[in-house]
Amino acid sequence: MFRKSIYKKYTPAITPDKENNKPKYWFIFLASEMLIKNKKHDKIPFISNIEEINLSPVRIQYLGLLKGNPCYSVELESGTDAPEGMVFKDLKLLYDELGEDIFLLAGKAFQIVNWDKNHQFCGRCGTSTENDKNEMAKICPECGFTSHTRLSPAVITAIIKDGKILMAKHLRTHGNTYGLIAGFVEPGETIEETVKRETMEEVGIKVKNIKYFGSQPWPFPDSLMIAFTAEYDSGDIKVDGKEIVEAQWFTARKLPRMPHKMSIAGELMEWYVNKYP
Repeated sequence: MFRKSIYKKYTPAITPDKENNKPKYWFIFLASEMLIKNKKHDKIPFISNIEEINLSPVRIQYLGLLKGNPCYSVELESGTDAPEGMVFKDLKLLYDELGEDIFLLAGKAFQIVNWDKNHQFCGRCGTSTENDKNEMAKICPECGFTSHTRLSPAVITAIIKDGKILMAKHLRTHGNTYGLIAGFVEPGETIEETVKRETMEEVGIKVKNIKYFGSQPWPFPDSLMIAFTAEYDSGDIKVDGKEIVEAQWFTARKLPRMPHKMSIAGELMEWYVNKYP
């Protein structure tokens, strides 16, 4: 699994360089939608000041340098109209338009915007928080409590039995849409233990030979997806009825609709099709 790295073009930082007067990249969000230019290429607004496009941000967060230029994430008020020549578009739909490395950086910007918005007050005493000068964190000036950016690790697993892959239908999905077994890591667990627990809880089987496949930041809302492959060990499929309503073994020739390639689920499925054609 070989995803492009955002760090080939991007250097993270906390404090802007006051002497860097180059134009800036602006990752601008209206709820879950990001502002892009109506152009085939160079979709991200690239200007010196956000006021140039007549926008009034609620909050701005410095992200570091993209190709040597400062870049920022921006939160806008509900009801803001897109400037001329630009449009707001759901971030999930922008993968093919932005390119993977820029999409990953946009995902980081989206997570920072939401984290900043949701941590304006101390979760312990309610005092207004302040930005940490040394790291991406919020500090309470009253009680000293520190809140770092939120990240929720989750596992996703391709489980194989006799050349077939286990896929499940989630309660909230519609039509012929199936996915892989996935779930969040709980306190005290290793990620391999999470694979075993989630599989048993959701479909009632045991797995073995768990192998790391890869990882992917997933900013909807704040996950880190950690992917594995595993082999069926024992048990019969018995769905929990709470999250999973149906599960079955599929061959490569009779798969349901495939996940989009932007997700690591899509990469796991591609791995399966290539290995078990």
